[in-house]
Amino acid sequence: MANIFLDIGLMIIIATAFAYILRFFNQPLIPGYILAGILIGPIFGLTMDAVAVSHLSEIGIAFLLFIVGLELDIKKLRDIGGVATIGALAQIFILFGVGYLVSVWLGFSSIIAIHLGLILAFSSTMVVIKLLSDKHELDTLHGRIVIGILLMQDIVAIVAITVLRDLANFAFIPFLFSAAQAVGLLLIAVILAKYVFPSVFKFAARHQELLFLASLSVCFAFSILFHLINFSIAIGAFIAGIALGNLPYNIEIVGKVKSLRDFFAVFFFTAIGAELVFVDFSLIAWPMLIFFLFTILLLPIITIIIAILFGYKSRTAFMTGISLAQISEFGLIIAMQGRNIIGEEVFAMVILLTLATMATTSYFIKYDSWLYKHIGIFFKRFEGMGKVSRELSLVRQDKAHDYILIGLDRMGYSIYNKLKKMHKDVVVVDFNPDIIKKLMSKHVPCVYGDIADIEVVEKLRLSQVKMLISTIPEHNDNLFLIQQVKKHNHKTTLIMTSYSFEDALDLYEAGADYVIVPHYLGGQHMSVLLEDISDNLEKLLTTKLEHIRDLRHRQVKHPHHR
Repeated sequence: MANIFLDIGLMIIIATAFAYILRFFNQPLIPGYILAGILIGPIFGLTMDAVAVSHLSEIGIAFLLFIVGLELDIKKLRDIGGVATIGALAQIFILFGVGYLVSVWLGFSSIIAIHLGLILAFSSTMVVIKLLSDKHELDTLHGRIVIGILLMQDIVAIVAITVLRDLANFAFIPFLFSAAQAVGLLLIAVILAKYVFPSVFKFAARHQELLFLASLSVCFAFSILFHLINFSIAIGAFIAGIALGNLPYNIEIVGKVKSLRDFFAVFFFTAIGAELVFVDFSLIAWPMLIFFLFTILLLPIITIIIAILFGYKSRTAFMTGISLAQISEFGLIIAMQGRNIIGEEVFAMVILLTLATMATTSYFIKYDSWLYKHIGIFFKRFEGMGKVSRELSLVRQDKAHDYILIGLDRMGYSIYNKLKKMHKDVVVVDFNPDIIKKLMSKHVPCVYGDIADIEVVEKLRLSQVKMLISTIPEHNDNLFLIQQVKKHNHKTTLIMTSYSFEDALDLYEAGADYVIVPHYLGGQHMSVLLEDISDNLEKLLTTKLEHIRDLRHRQVKHPHHR
């Protein structure tokens, strides 16, 4: 027991040290966790309980998929069902086939080529979800497509792992029986979610600790059941998340479980680095380079083309493709499970390939807008390949609007309502497809997209805009906006948003006419309110009732924003 505690402590301390260093330089944290594992294992050769660390890593994956299930809104995935099913299956088949052929061409045996083809066919749910979540892009159109593709990949990966595990003694009938049991458990989850969990969790929600324990119990119960029928515990956790996802308390549950997920995620990434085995690098250098280029170049290109064929714009397709350019945790499981078959050299190559592609993806996603501007724009010429355009916008190209509101969610909602009451001609720009669809249904002028995308900016006819209001806090995007507006019209009034006093001053220097700093503005509003109600408590009651009515109105429109 003491050794396990020391192992956990050592991993956390070293991972934290690397995280501090990378965060100081404003870099993603995942490569730091992997480097911590390399330092612990291959470099210092510290002895660790490999079984315990492996189990902790698996728990991290389970919690990740549990939260994905909790946050998953099936209705939101309905619109991307085609690319997430047919498109994802086509992607897996093509990547496996090309990966297998390349492996054979490099001289690997057929059985090793099968393993490598499967390893190259899947992307990392854990890495991508964490990175997109950190950038608040899970609810964007490309974020939903990525999640849909990853879910399909995970299902296929689990089937592949199950088949490979018993490849020598594989029997179709027992496998079919296990699959039928999994479908049965899924039906049980649907029934419980509809008839049992609402009552159980209504009582549990009155006590925060009980809500936390009840949520974990459901997660572990389904994980155990799926483990008993020889499926991954992570899939059980995912099904448990879906079962609880439609409850009105799902946001609270996510908030409570997220810390556990982040804690165990550290073990997953450090364990990857710790598993690295030093071999004669000259034996694997050439194949590793080929597979690295395969993963960071060919995989995204294939994904981008598939997304475009399903009618998505080049920017959405590009963001989807580069998000998936890494080896999956399921690929690692396939490698570990077949370690005796593929050999230590190939196993080491897979570990190094995983480290390299996961680290590369961190930077791909961090700098996705820059990459699209300089590289991804090339794919715009292929947009005509898609039969149906899935562009979301309702704005006339021959008409300019007086006011532009960027970001309708939360703060932007009140600003929009005030502009409409003032009878202002306003167009809304937002990155949430649900918001844009609602606006389109009401015939409100709107544009879907990232305001840092020059194509989106060009639709707005900035030369004739009187006022531009940005409620998004991303500093670089706001600087880009100021630059673009000033280029077209120096008379436009610019109102930006920032959560940092330093960034707010920077925006003023760049040319902003006013910068909204929410906590500063909130304090000012409260001071005015205190002055109004100091001698008139009825004023407070009136303000309270107006506030409650507004909150309830927003809750109906945005039930998941709590």
